[in-house]
Amino acid sequence: MFIRSISAKTHCAARRFIRNERGNVAMIFAVSLVPLLGFVGAAIDYSRTTSARSSMKVALDSAALMVSKDLGSNPAMSATEISAKATSYFNALYTNGTSSPIIVTASYTTNTKDGSTVTLTGSGTVATDFMKMVGFPQMSINGASTTTWGSTRMRVAIALDVTGSMNDAGKLKAMKDAAKTLIDTLSSASRMTEDVYISIIPFAQMVNVGTANKNASWLRWDQLGTCNNSNFSMSPEACQTYAKKYGSSYKWTYSTNKSSWKGCVEDRDEPYDTTKDAPSGTSTNYPAMLYVQRSADSCPPAILPMTSVYGSTNVQTIKTMIDGLDASGGTNQMIGMAWAWTTLQVGTDPFPAPVKDTDYKYTDAIILLSDGLNTGSRMYGDGTSYEPRIDTRQQILCDNIKNAGAMIYTIQVNTDGDPDSAVLKYCANTGNFFSTTTASGIATAFTAIGNSLNKLRVSR
Repeated sequence: MFIRSISAKTHCAARRFIRNERGNVAMIFAVSLVPLLGFVGAAIDYSRTTSARSSMKVALDSAALMVSKDLGSNPAMSATEISAKATSYFNALYTNGTSSPIIVTASYTTNTKDGSTVTLTGSGTVATDFMKMVGFPQMSINGASTTTWGSTRMRVAIALDVTGSMNDAGKLKAMKDAAKTLIDTLSSASRMTEDVYISIIPFAQMVNVGTANKNASWLRWDQLGTCNNSNFSMSPEACQTYAKKYGSSYKWTYSTNKSSWKGCVEDRDEPYDTTKDAPSGTSTNYPAMLYVQRSADSCPPAILPMTSVYGSTNVQTIKTMIDGLDASGGTNQMIGMAWAWTTLQVGTDPFPAPVKDTDYKYTDAIILLSDGLNTGSRMYGDGTSYEPRIDTRQQILCDNIKNAGAMIYTIQVNTDGDPDSAVLKYCANTGNFFSTTTASGIATAFTAIGNSLNKLRVSR
């Protein structure tokens, strides 16, 4: 009986043990702990590696852009110099301390049809804290960044104020020096003749198209003459206005003597003074004028049409032209802007720009520097006092230029305490208006513009 009772109790306890699952939780947890820790540790190691890889990519991108800028000013850098600069820039930018030192390599391809290219690659490792327990002591990180420039070509028209006031406060010399430095900047970024073309448009109340064009079909001669009793150049219309206002002593005298023409032209008939329409008849042609300022013939220096800045010979030609600038006359910013736009036109008289290659992108830009407010044009003003009606026409012109896709930079050299030029601010694209109260500030403005133009040549 006793034995039979013990057997029954033992049998019952065995059955309860088999059915009891409370101890399985601990057993399962113990078995699962190792892989769970492995997954958590792998996630942590992977997160650290991803962060290091992202930091490396950002640093590579910035370093590639900086190297491309150096190559833009010094394309003859050796492979060793390029690699050294790439490594130096990267190390200064890469601040993630979880990886081993990153090995940076650089490759440079000079200008081809698709542009010059610099590629930086980086490689390194991140030591693991958890993955090493399962045989992975480190994780690799790799990245690359490519910057291409030069596939965008440029046409830059530079309109320079050569009115009489530019002789004051050292402005004329400062403008010449700054313009020549800009030419060097643009030249240093050129790898071939077609990369960058520039034109120079000296302007006062008129511009000079050169006496060699005396027989050009795009000129008109019905405006050639002088207004008696006037110290300033005027069109027949302006002379008639003066006659009505001040008396009959103002009288237009027509001239048929083309030999006395020094190359100057004034604004076209409205509305063509604000458009890029090709000359095709009297109203769209350019009126030849005798430029008289205070009883003296003072036609500005002649326009230099689009000229490549590639090669020392071309650069010297442009600089010699700039060195020869002198200053006299009243201010007509509008005609400087209009002729800058004219020199950008491809295949259109008077100064057709070179044909553009359809396989390239192009940036057209205008830079206009002036030290005064508008005082005289063909239709408005007397050459001495501010004339807001010229500003109104100039705003229409600038709208048309920007709508056509050209970029405008303007510089006001305000050494005489004039108010800021509202029309120069209006004409400039956002961020492209520069104002200085000193002659030395001209160089600063041109440097900023040169840097901006070079950035526009970095396509990606």
